[in-house]
Amino acid sequence: MLNFDFHNPTRIAFGQGRIADLANLVPAQAKVLIVVGGSSAEKTGTLAEVRAALGQRQHATFSGIEPNPTYETAMQAVEQIRAGGFDFVLAVGGGSVIDAVKFIVAAVPFTEADPWAILEQRGRNILQALPFGTVLTLPATGSEMNSGAVITRKSLAAKLVFGSVHCYPQFSVLDPTKTYTLPPQQLANGVVDAFVHTVEQYLTYPVQALVQDRWAEGILHTLIEVGPRLLSAPEPVYADRANLMWAATMALNGVVGAGVPQDWATHMIGHELTVTFNIDHARTLAIVLPALLHERRTAKREKLLQYAERIWEIRTGTDDERIDAAIARTRDFFERMGIATQLSAYGVGAESIDGLVAQLQAHGMVKLGERRDITPDISRRILQAAL
Repeated sequence: MLNFDFHNPTRIAFGQGRIADLANLVPAQAKVLIVVGGSSAEKTGTLAEVRAALGQRQHATFSGIEPNPTYETAMQAVEQIRAGGFDFVLAVGGGSVIDAVKFIVAAVPFTEADPWAILEQRGRNILQALPFGTVLTLPATGSEMNSGAVITRKSLAAKLVFGSVHCYPQFSVLDPTKTYTLPPQQLANGVVDAFVHTVEQYLTYPVQALVQDRWAEGILHTLIEVGPRLLSAPEPVYADRANLMWAATMALNGVVGAGVPQDWATHMIGHELTVTFNIDHARTLAIVLPALLHERRTAKREKLLQYAERIWEIRTGTDDERIDAAIARTRDFFERMGIATQLSAYGVGAESIDGLVAQLQAHGMVKLGERRDITPDISRRILQAAL
């Protein structure tokens, strides 16, 4: 096991009816800006619950955060906070809203340069941030219990990652019933997003981190079990929604990744697909991961064989046959969740690969993977295999 530090200060309020706990979780004298995406929080009544729980606190609402949150929209919220003197931010939504809020709370006190520098420096230049909490309505990214975020700047066609110890939510409210109105596509995206988050920390190379491996395997088994049921159930089942929500949170709150090598090449390549073709983030992961696992089968050999046996119960055949079968089962799982795993299904052809590789190079993504040895040429082969 590798050396590691672990610290996660986010308080979780989990279960039905927990939005009422905002009355105690948000500081009594706070002036709150509620940040939401589209109109769904209003239509479902979640926003009304939030406002009721805030009681007599001064508050206002900023809406319009996109599914892939942009710098341009987030800066509008920054200006509203500065102009209105808000001192607490409450994200109500999924990972995109929460990611945007992480940037917003860091950008408000960041006055020495264009706040885009936060992304350019990957958050290393964040010295302070406004306090914030979250009310999660779409389980997928785990952003409700970590300090990282992804922001897109449309004018630069750039989608970059940042993180900071100053950007942990103070608390997150996780009420599984808030997923009841989600369409099947968003549920499927959430399952696949959490699955690949786990795989990025698990399918690397062995370091004898037995607890982390078993934790990751438990999350993967949970997602494989409940994922198809989420799509087939005639009515929402609380237990399955609760397990999805908690699995997505646990997939990326630091526990699985403590003391183990991490990959994240699938995410970095996938980000370019989202920026260029506006493909849902989770769907880019489903496109890239099977192709990447095939390309990196030698470097990941030991963990792929472990994955084949422990996750898919593949125990017969040669090593290569078992690896092939595990990758095929992974692709099949994504397809069973209604998510296509080939670029061609999204209208992307071979003529686009040069541009995608050029974008990776422009954003400094030239040494990817757990060993930092995925070059642009290897990224090209991965994209070609995903056609």
